[in-house]
Amino acid sequence: MTLNKIEEDIQELVVRYRPIIAFRVRKALGAQNVDCEDLVSEILSQVLEKIQSGEFRGESSLGTFVYTITSRRIVDYIREKSKVMKYAPEPHPHPDPQETLEAQEMSERVKKALGFLKPKYRDVLYLYYYQELSREEVANRLGISPRKVSELVNYALKLIRKELKI
Repeated sequence: MTLNKIEEDIQELVVRYRPIIAFRVRKALGAQNVDCEDLVSEILSQVLEKIQSGEFRGESSLGTFVYTITSRRIVDYIREKSKVMKYAPEPHPHPDPQETLEAQEMSERVKKALGFLKPKYRDVLYLYYYQELSREEVANRLGISPRKVSELVNYALKLIRKELKI
């Protein structure tokens, strides 16, 4: 076979099957998908490679061979994209203005309630919750027992709930 004949066969293959492949890809992925043309070119390239390597043995029609390669590549593409999407982080939703306002109001109420506490209760809450120290670490800082830390924290929370009327 001459080089001209091979080039003519390739050209005929591309002219005949490119629109069919493009139609199937667009139908499967959506016409707006930016990867459609790349995928069509990739499929045509695979078809040509497989024909040249002898994988197409003529046991089926060329159309069936092209259809099979197209279908498999579309499925592979969808699987690749769904894997990427599965591990992509969810976008943060816009905060609800009502919830934001309620959170701000609650924050102000808690701040006010903390202002009514005696310093020993504020200190133990600050170290335990904001500094994230363990009961033992808070006890060492304040020179009291870990049990006393638990008592102070629980009583301070009780006073705050009472002030907030929760």
